[in-house]
Amino acid sequence: MAAPYAALVMDARSGKVMHARNADTRLHPASLTKMMTLYVAFEAVQNGEISMDTTVKISTHAASEPPSKLGLRAGQKIKLRYLVRAAAVKSANDAATAIGEAIEGSEAAFARRMNRTAKALGMTRTSFRNAHGLTESGHLSTARDMTILGRHVIYDYPMYYNLWSRKTADAGIKTVSHTNRRLLSSYRGADGIKTGYTRAAGFNLVASAERGRERVIATVFGGRSTASRNAKVAELLDLGFKRAPTRVAFRAPKKPPYRGSGRGKTVVVEAPAPKPTAKPGARAKSVRVASAAVTRSLRPQARRIKIPDTSRMVADVQDDIESVLKEVQNVAAVAPTKPGIAPAASVKPVIRPAGVAVAAVAPRDVASPSRKAEVVTRLSTSGGRHWGINVGRYPSRFAAEKVLLKTALAETTTLDGSLRKVVKGKRGFDANFMGLSRDTAELACKRLQARQVTCFMIGPG
Repeated sequence: MAAPYAALVMDARSGKVMHARNADTRLHPASLTKMMTLYVAFEAVQNGEISMDTTVKISTHAASEPPSKLGLRAGQKIKLRYLVRAAAVKSANDAATAIGEAIEGSEAAFARRMNRTAKALGMTRTSFRNAHGLTESGHLSTARDMTILGRHVIYDYPMYYNLWSRKTADAGIKTVSHTNRRLLSSYRGADGIKTGYTRAAGFNLVASAERGRERVIATVFGGRSTASRNAKVAELLDLGFKRAPTRVAFRAPKKPPYRGSGRGKTVVVEAPAPKPTAKPGARAKSVRVASAAVTRSLRPQARRIKIPDTSRMVADVQDDIESVLKEVQNVAAVAPTKPGIAPAASVKPVIRPAGVAVAAVAPRDVASPSRKAEVVTRLSTSGGRHWGINVGRYPSRFAAEKVLLKTALAETTTLDGSLRKVVKGKRGFDANFMGLSRDTAELACKRLQARQVTCFMIGPG
């Protein structure tokens, strides 16, 4: 028979277990399950399968989930970021199901992905059947496995970790309150992570707290009430801080390799063959891009954009940059960021004076008086950064520069340090980012495609 109570205490910095009781007994995890639901969601966002701004249409199945719930209606449309907040803070079952369906198409397919991820994380005695944690045959885990998952939640996606400690959050259609704000308010250093309750499971909790250089994770299964469970977790956290050394070698958990979506396919885009002057042994380049988000032509149609009068060019550019900055600042205000890293929009770009072009600097040993100046903003010369991406062809240089600026500000994670370059061709002006490594270019394209921005890679040569 399943043990009515299980617990584990871990030093989060090293992964060392400092206390365990029935830690490997398979029990009902209840809403601790949502740690895995959101872990997979963060992975999908990070790798461009979906974005926090993706609009999700709520299915009848998701809307019909029993409480706790956000109150979503079938057919309703809501951004993924609000579903994530509702699942993390309120532990909303309808939001969790909607997240799974948005990423994998169905809750069953999403549960299979949860199990693949659990195995990759080393959760050897866990099996998921749904995205929310309501009692279902075979939906089981252990105190040890959930502590392992909690540690990965903290260190694998630290930019999202603050979600777990928000006492309230804007979930789009309403403001929701944290399911365990009492412990967050009463225990010094507590900053997450997740509660869970069903009749079969009892009162479960994975909690983490940080004091100075020490961080401890304590997990309890089978509590008899919210108050008794919180008291037990506080006792276990105290035990952990008492036993944890002040200084210890930090060993971050190994992040599992990204294996993509279960329903994703692969698109191969052939780049031009190497030029005759290429080095011996050069081979044709092919670019592999996950196509879960590719739903339209890689080359956009030329857009009809009214070109402003030259007398208004400086003012229009000024207004456009300020509007783009406001958009990015609004996104940064609601999107979690990694501690210690300022939001992308916090640095305001310098406005170029009208009629002045910034030319790429030619090598000192090459005379270039006759070379035509190229309008660029950044130049990267790091080794191996010979790839680029194209984000469209436009009828004017002004329109192409506008798109480059907006894209660079919105996607600083992968495009920081790249060169923004407008290339004039017979059919228009190509908006390119150059000076990227192959991996960075591929990831940038996937992330942009998840935002419904057309993108294709440009190989060396």
